[in-house]
Amino acid sequence: MTLTPFGTRLRAAMDSRGPLCVGIDPHAALLAQWGLQDDIAGLERFSRTVVEALAESVAVFKPQAAFFERFGSKGVAVLERTVADARAAGTLVVMDAKRGDIGSTMAGYASAFLDPASPLFSDALTVSPYLGYGSLAPAVELARESGAGLFVLALTSNPEGAEVQRAVREDGRTIGATMLAHLAAENAGASPMGSFGAVVGATLGDLSSFDLDINGPLLAPGIGAQGATAADLPAVFGKAVRNVVPNVSRGVLKHGPDVSALRDSARRFADEIREAVSA
Repeated sequence: MTLTPFGTRLRAAMDSRGPLCVGIDPHAALLAQWGLQDDIAGLERFSRTVVEALAESVAVFKPQAAFFERFGSKGVAVLERTVADARAAGTLVVMDAKRGDIGSTMAGYASAFLDPASPLFSDALTVSPYLGYGSLAPAVELARESGAGLFVLALTSNPEGAEVQRAVREDGRTIGATMLAHLAAENAGASPMGSFGAVVGATLGDLSSFDLDINGPLLAPGIGAQGATAADLPAVFGKAVRNVVPNVSRGVLKHGPDVSALRDSARRFADEIREAVSA
């Protein structure tokens, strides 16, 4: 099975539902806040509630694989059901697994998340390029074949990221800028938008020294609990703001398990983001 390219499907979802991406991050503190036990039952209740509350209104879900994997095979089974339920409801799924390796191992990671025959098949996958961008080739190739996408860590919001991503190469470009250039090349000629995106933190302030116009999506964590607001997006992303997919996790999830409160929170964020990026 080959789907319509991820970039095309994402553009349509963003235009019809707004660009909001909601994380599914069932860490122990959040389960406790919801009144749930930190166990498989709590994990399943949490994930099912988020999907049932928001799947028909948000463009993208981003499950954080680590919070499921910590429960072993039973947690991965919950993740499989979460992905399947979200996609069946028409919401795109970006698996936040940040995989990165070389050769056959990278091919194995790609197969797990980007092969339509896999129970964990997702519309896109976050990947780390810091074994060299070329190490991602198996994931790039399989994404093209299956109609999936990738989000490559380029300019992340964590302070530690700068020591690698802002390091300067011999040619005078930073590592982060080099990753953006690779992605622009992957997306060349794609319409309405390429399928190979970058992860760029919404909390980073002025990024005018970087060319973010990669003809692909920009997954932007940091809205809400991490301090960035929807109003910050135009200043951070400039002319590329229309392709930004702002990710909100705790800012929405803290309102659960009340389904109405989850929906109201997501709606507020979506409205604020839509207004900011279209101004």
